[in-house]
Amino acid sequence: MSFWRRNLAAARLAWIQQFEYRFNLFVDAILQPVLTATVEVALWYAMVSGIGDGDSLGGFSRAHYLHYALWAAFVARIGANWMYEFRMGEEIQSGTINVILTRPLSFYQFYLSQFMSYKVLTSMLSLTVPAMIASFLIPGPTDLSRLPMACVLILAYLIMAYNISFIVVCGGFHLNRISSITTAKNIAIWCFTGELFPIDLAPLAVKNILLNLPFSAGVYVPVGYITGRCGADLVLRSLLMVLVWAGITGLIGQLLWSFSIKRYSGTGA
Repeated sequence: MSFWRRNLAAARLAWIQQFEYRFNLFVDAILQPVLTATVEVALWYAMVSGIGDGDSLGGFSRAHYLHYALWAAFVARIGANWMYEFRMGEEIQSGTINVILTRPLSFYQFYLSQFMSYKVLTSMLSLTVPAMIASFLIPGPTDLSRLPMACVLILAYLIMAYNISFIVVCGGFHLNRISSITTAKNIAIWCFTGELFPIDLAPLAVKNILLNLPFSAGVYVPVGYITGRCGADLVLRSLLMVLVWAGITGLIGQLLWSFSIKRYSGTGA
């Protein structure tokens, strides 16, 4: 019980911080993905404007691409984890990690609880927007009955994404600056998730590689499942792959933390 109380307290702290700055929460959860979705839907509408009602591109109609672009903007925003990664790195490099080390909660658990709590909050706010747009403004292939299963996959992906961030952050014990590594890592993952374009449009060899990486669970698989581009079999396979990689990255992160914390002098603030 004490374990859950500690983690729930950290999770509650994340909610309090977000509601303290309500405009930032609104921008992050709603305004920014709405603007991104508007641009991406407009771009995809221009690219597939030649597709008629009876025509298709890659086996999918124009409505499939518009709904994919709509949902991808919001799901990709939920999967982004740069904010907490930069915060964790700054804690290590500035020395303020000393405060967390004295608490009865590990650095990993403290930020994982906050990160997941924040993502659950933004998900509840964000996903209502594409659901309403797809239901009332842009009729198409969105199947909201598939949303719960897609959300399970997204939550599993978030744990894996956090573990990868934790590994990068541990580099702060050994390097002066890790912000450039964080940026490069996020750009690489952004290219692999399928936010730029549906992975099924890629050449077969590239498609197979991307689908065998766990990062496709960040956007393509859940969005493809909601919009009818893929079935439950791919979602289950992707979920299993993400859980395996979450375990592997979690183990690597804990080993790296154990090695790095022994070298930490704690002379910062």
